[in-house]
Amino acid sequence: MDEPLLSGVSGSVRACCSFSTLKSWLPILSWLPKYNLKWLRMDVLAGLTVGLTTVPQALAYAEVAGLPVQYGLYSAFMGGFIYTLLGTSKDVTLGPTAIMSLLCFSVVGGQPHRAVLLSLLCGLIQAVMALLRLGFLLDFISYPVIKGFTCSAAVTIGFGQVKNILGLQGIPQAFVLEVYYTFAKIPEARVGDVVLGVLCLALLVMLMLMKTNLGSDDAPTYSRFAQKLVWTVATMRNALVVVAASIVAFSWDAYGHHVFTITGKTSQGLPAFSPPPTSDTTDNGTVVTFGEIVEGFGGGLAVIPFMGLLESIAIAKAFASQNNYRIDANQELLAIGVTNIMGSFVSAYPVTGSFGRTAVNSQTGVYTPAGGIVTSAIVLLSLAYLMPAFYYIPKASLAAVIICAVAPMVDYRVVAKMWRIRKLDLLPFAVTFLMSFWQVQYGIIGVSPPRSVVLDCHHVSVIDYTIISEIRDLLSQFKLRGVCLVFARLQVQPFAFCLFSLHYLCTMLDQIYYSIVHVFMDILSFI
Repeated sequence: MDEPLLSGVSGSVRACCSFSTLKSWLPILSWLPKYNLKWLRMDVLAGLTVGLTTVPQALAYAEVAGLPVQYGLYSAFMGGFIYTLLGTSKDVTLGPTAIMSLLCFSVVGGQPHRAVLLSLLCGLIQAVMALLRLGFLLDFISYPVIKGFTCSAAVTIGFGQVKNILGLQGIPQAFVLEVYYTFAKIPEARVGDVVLGVLCLALLVMLMLMKTNLGSDDAPTYSRFAQKLVWTVATMRNALVVVAASIVAFSWDAYGHHVFTITGKTSQGLPAFSPPPTSDTTDNGTVVTFGEIVEGFGGGLAVIPFMGLLESIAIAKAFASQNNYRIDANQELLAIGVTNIMGSFVSAYPVTGSFGRTAVNSQTGVYTPAGGIVTSAIVLLSLAYLMPAFYYIPKASLAAVIICAVAPMVDYRVVAKMWRIRKLDLLPFAVTFLMSFWQVQYGIIGVSPPRSVVLDCHHVSVIDYTIISEIRDLLSQFKLRGVCLVFARLQVQPFAFCLFSLHYLCTMLDQIYYSIVHVFMDILSFI
């Protein structure tokens, strides 16, 4: 074969490899060439449906984070654009969630500038983890710890909204004090907020049950049109309830009856694209430097990026398994990291994958991540044109949306399962659950240490000297921490077995030879 032909072949191989590498970093290149009109129609429908769910939830979650409501929308649109380019799941939607909002509040205490800077730092940590291929670290958090944390967070978030249902003011944020003062101030509850909040809760629960029971055997038989109508109304229940409550509040306010606690004035328009602030100024004029802000973040700077990755990848894996496709965990880390980095330039606080909105996306029949672009467009339109209408949104209606969103996270059945399968798992569950009420990030930091690490060797056929050296160092580190390393599913290939046998035979013959020589030399020395 002549040299030009060889050169052409090698060039083609390099081009193929480079395009394959590019597709691994930009998954959009895998599905965009196959995009068609049917996919576009379904993506637009899913994007519209998720968008109508995202807007009221984003406003509500900003309340959980202790930030002005517009910051929820600032945080809700960047993920749709970034994830379309970098995401590997067709279903996942990125944006503000209940747990991330609670963690953000616990770290920055409702200070917008610091929340935005926290988004940048979290994104950088997540992106570096992705580049270093550290996605496997998420497997070291045990299931009882995750469940203990999510149950505690759900209780904390849900009870934190009771004060808005009751229309109470001046309630402390610390959980124990919040419980005490909420009950102590019940006589001060506003009747309008209580009635509206309870009605919103009842309507949301009713619509949720209608959607859940739509496909069950006990459900009434509807026509196809009626089924679609019920499903659509139930899916958009958050938006419908918030709009209805806002109309009621506006009507009473127009007649001079201020009986509801409303959201009030919000900033209108799109956020400016600018770097997040690296310093802050307190109310008394004291300048807080970047180093002091980071020091104030403390352990939250480790917990928030980790929880964001854990929540999003768990969702991506669940829907990938359900819909028969594969995801790349490290690519998912990169997508979340870049979203948080770019989000910080539009005043967003840290975001991650949302289970509820991802479920809506999947059930609507989305085909590609491009549905997120439509969702993001709806959020941007809301910021540009609808912010004055948000003035009349009652806080009680947003509180009802949050309570219904976090209620399914309180999985009481998991306690019975752990008791039945392995009672010792209740210990890390209980420790995490209780510590999270003290400081929510401490629940994850207080993970009992692993007792053993299992190394699955099913796909390992050859081990060289470098691997042997690394395993030896790993064993010494585990020994210092009292952790056992277990090798599982070791494979013995026929050829490798022959080589091993030959090596073992040669070693034995070598030992026999040296033994004979030593004996012979001893005899000579004796003579």
